[in-house]
Amino acid sequence: MEKKWFKEMSVYQIWPRSFCDGNGDGIGDLKGVISKLDYIKSLGVDAIWFSPLYPSPNADYGYDIADYRNISSDYGTLDEFKTMLDEAHKRGLKVIMDLVVNHTSDEHEWFKESKKGENNPYHDYYIWRKGRKPGKEPNNWLSTFQGKAWEYCKEIDKYYLHVFAKGQPDLNMDNPKVREEVKNIMRFWLDMGVDGFREDVITFISKKEGLPNGFPLPTATGIEHYSNGPHLMEYLHEFKDVLDEYDCFTVGEAPMMTTKKALKFIREGENQVLNTMFHFEHMNCDNIITNWIVTPFRPSKLKKVYKRWQEDLYKKAWNANYIENHDQPRIISRYGSEKYRVESGKMLGTMYILQSGTPFIYQGQEIGMTNANIPSIDRYKDVSSINNYNLFRKLGFSDKFTMKICMYAARDNARTPMQWTNDKNAGFTTADEPWFEVNKNYHEINVQQAENDPDSILHYYRKLLSFRKENDIVKYGDFQLLNTEKNIFAYIRHMGEQQLLVVCSFSEKECAFRCPKQFDIESSELVLSNYDKNIVIHNGFMTRPYETRVYFIK
Repeated sequence: MEKKWFKEMSVYQIWPRSFCDGNGDGIGDLKGVISKLDYIKSLGVDAIWFSPLYPSPNADYGYDIADYRNISSDYGTLDEFKTMLDEAHKRGLKVIMDLVVNHTSDEHEWFKESKKGENNPYHDYYIWRKGRKPGKEPNNWLSTFQGKAWEYCKEIDKYYLHVFAKGQPDLNMDNPKVREEVKNIMRFWLDMGVDGFREDVITFISKKEGLPNGFPLPTATGIEHYSNGPHLMEYLHEFKDVLDEYDCFTVGEAPMMTTKKALKFIREGENQVLNTMFHFEHMNCDNIITNWIVTPFRPSKLKKVYKRWQEDLYKKAWNANYIENHDQPRIISRYGSEKYRVESGKMLGTMYILQSGTPFIYQGQEIGMTNANIPSIDRYKDVSSINNYNLFRKLGFSDKFTMKICMYAARDNARTPMQWTNDKNAGFTTADEPWFEVNKNYHEINVQQAENDPDSILHYYRKLLSFRKENDIVKYGDFQLLNTEKNIFAYIRHMGEQQLLVVCSFSEKECAFRCPKQFDIESSELVLSNYDKNIVIHNGFMTRPYETRVYFIK
């Protein structure tokens, strides 16, 4: 497998609004990021991925972009961004921007012009249709964020398509002028020195001709007609021609993705259009389709997903590994244990970072931040959380039941301010009130506390990332899932004569792990663990709560 710089790197994701407030207005900003670059570098990561920094009315907190060539005044200025970029590069940190081109904000100048009617040159930048009859939408599509996927504009007696919030009208990528705009946006940031893009819901940009009715679903009716649409590869190849002018990295976000479909986009070779891809299958092990239809977490399901992605892509394509981001609740509160927060936080990090692929770490994950458990919908900010709550209530579920789901599943859980210290507002801001409330556990869980505790999750993540960087077997070795009891996820990595054993327990109860007979862990080198006194008896051991061990096998 060919070695490339993006395969060697680890990435730290910043959701800028909640990372660090440098000017005291209660909102995270670029000044705050600059002040924390040394901290980010100290983690052992090699790149920063920024969720959108562009001007936005925040209908979806930055994923509704009003200007692709500027920085939101909430976060600073374009000059401050250039300063941050220079300072990051000085520290050997690459910078990856979010590229959101399935849709814009309804406050983007293109859309304002588009609303003026068919004779306006920007009208066909978006997807406009007449109703099937007066008061009836063009088709039965529903948005991903609940409600109809069409919004009526009485000025021109037409509907525009929005597969997300109504403030996020979909671009008409079938219009070659729109694709030229996208390519020029890419060049703008790449010429400035940005090192790549995370491409938001990029597999949604091509819609089926005629926009036919979709199969009725509770949400996202019609998704089969715009997920992996008819011209998607053609358009991605156009974008790739621009990207090939630069030494840059791309990761595409791809809902409803499978390994078979993914290889179409990321298989290495002349037809590759993306370097790697974010899928969601491993995030569906405690739910059905959506985080809000909650089921008990099943480690067996998680193991099957990882086995498939590790084996199906090996020596063909490259994985993008993550367990948290701005769209997912905190992983310790889902797949781990708040009771055993430190132990499960270390185990979860070990489990995914030591698999083949580029690891992504979300802000706060490295100190073991947890769900916020905010008990009232009036205190939530996210359009998706609020709309899902309203849907559940409309379907007849009680406020108590719905809020229980919300506290577990809402995206807001990942968007509370970063917990830096045990001072007021967790050291996130000097303002009286931050833009969003701080998790009440910040007195116990914060960077300052973690730095001073040699046994913290933070220090363990540094060891993990250092170990990955120093050992090619972690990056390029193959993957063999071991047959164990259901709550143990154990696998072997092979590379040449080297073999690495990774054992992870997903239970607070004792579980018996027995190493396969061909391996001898009693004489092997223990290189990482989240407990002291790691005893081996008869080529195995009884796991302690959420225990993990990593051995170089002799």
